[in-house]
Amino acid sequence: MVRRDKTNYVIQSVTHSLDVLEQFFGDTDELGVTELSKRLKLHKNNVFRLLATLEARGYIEQNKASENYRLGIKCLHLGRRYIHHMGLVRQARPILADVARKCRESAFVAIARRDGVVPLEAAEPEDRAVKITPPIGMTLPLHCTAIGKAHLAFDPEEQVKSLLPEQLYRYTPQTIVDRSMLLEQLHLVAREGFSVDAGEFFEDVASVAVPIRDYTRSVVGSLAVAGPTYRLPGDRISHELAPLVLEAGRELSYRLGYNE
Repeated sequence: MVRRDKTNYVIQSVTHSLDVLEQFFGDTDELGVTELSKRLKLHKNNVFRLLATLEARGYIEQNKASENYRLGIKCLHLGRRYIHHMGLVRQARPILADVARKCRESAFVAIARRDGVVPLEAAEPEDRAVKITPPIGMTLPLHCTAIGKAHLAFDPEEQVKSLLPEQLYRYTPQTIVDRSMLLEQLHLVAREGFSVDAGEFFEDVASVAVPIRDYTRSVVGSLAVAGPTYRLPGDRISHELAPLVLEAGRELSYRLGYNE
């Protein structure tokens, strides 16, 4: 029996739908029907029907104010499943549980998005009446979270500047909103290997994070410990938590194929 080339089975309408989704993989957050029609060289009516189909399934959503379109929450869900299958979450679970047990604080892993960083999996201490529950699936800012800074510190400086908005939003009195000051802190993070958020996003929450690398040597995520600020003073972070998180980060990176 002669096998036919798989390209013979390609469904054009599915290809066009994927072409629409891939237009959002670049730096543009939102696109309108006219722009998509130009990029894809498809009639506006066809583009609108493709968008309507993807919107109905949750892969595209419309900004009602601008009437433009952007990626929908189903894309995040799909991405999370991909990360899970690739091993980050699966390999992280026992390590997170061990870290949470040792320091009696919450431990979690996160991945970067174009406009922020998203916690994927967490382990919480069993014997704490007061503990931090990481917001799984929520996009958090890059510039004022330890997990965000753990990603930014290992990106090229020009890429960091393009990722950060011109005006950094102040969430608490501790938030660093001066870009040059933030870049100096990121240089320190790159040297020391870990980042700290001392009440910069949530005023009463502190965290420490490290980057996670895989077999390509790329940063694919971050691992962090978070707790109330009164339980995470600077000396505890530097003497106990940072070494613990650094060791956990090395172990998780090793499990993902990274070899120093």
